[in-house]
Amino acid sequence: MRGLLVIGHGSRRDEANAMVIELARALGRGGDPVGEELFHAGTADAGSPDAGTADAGTASAGTASAGTASTAPAWQAVEPAFLDVVHPDIAQGYAALVRAGCSEIIAHPFFLFEGNHTTRDIPAALAAAQAEHPTTRWTITRPLGLHAGVVQAVRARIDDAVGRLGPGYYPGVGRPVTSSPTTAARG
Repeated sequence: MRGLLVIGHGSRRDEANAMVIELARALGRGGDPVGEELFHAGTADAGSPDAGTADAGTASAGTASAGTASTAPAWQAVEPAFLDVVHPDIAQGYAALVRAGCSEIIAHPFFLFEGNHTTRDIPAALAAAQAEHPTTRWTITRPLGLHAGVVQAVRARIDDAVGRLGPGYYPGVGRPVTSSPTTAARG
């Protein structure tokens, strides 16, 4: 059985941690998170040291919800994990997938660019986790980078902002053109 480990940096910013947890949940449902749903779902305790351990759980990829992709994903279980500060850490996420019956782990660093974390720190943590579960094996994906989907998402954000330039737009006030309640609340 194959499992997916979605790895975030782990930060003191609740929104960043919640995004990793919500991405894991969406992938576990078998669908592609589209638009703002992923970013507004948020997990209230995502910044706590135990964020996700009790409430993210192992999501079954076989339970795709309405409006999601119809093709079955290449994994049967999904877990979020974090490199620093926040729990579950990589060893805990890996162990949760093993408990769910996974012997093959696909690790996806939800990072924008390749760097020391994606080339050194995460592989070292995965190797340590594998040492605790010697009957398993893992592979790691490349970070997002300039994948065509990332470029498309950036273009969609820019197009969205351009479409909002109108009566409610006041240039030079230092406020982002956004509909995100999190960003808008900070003003």
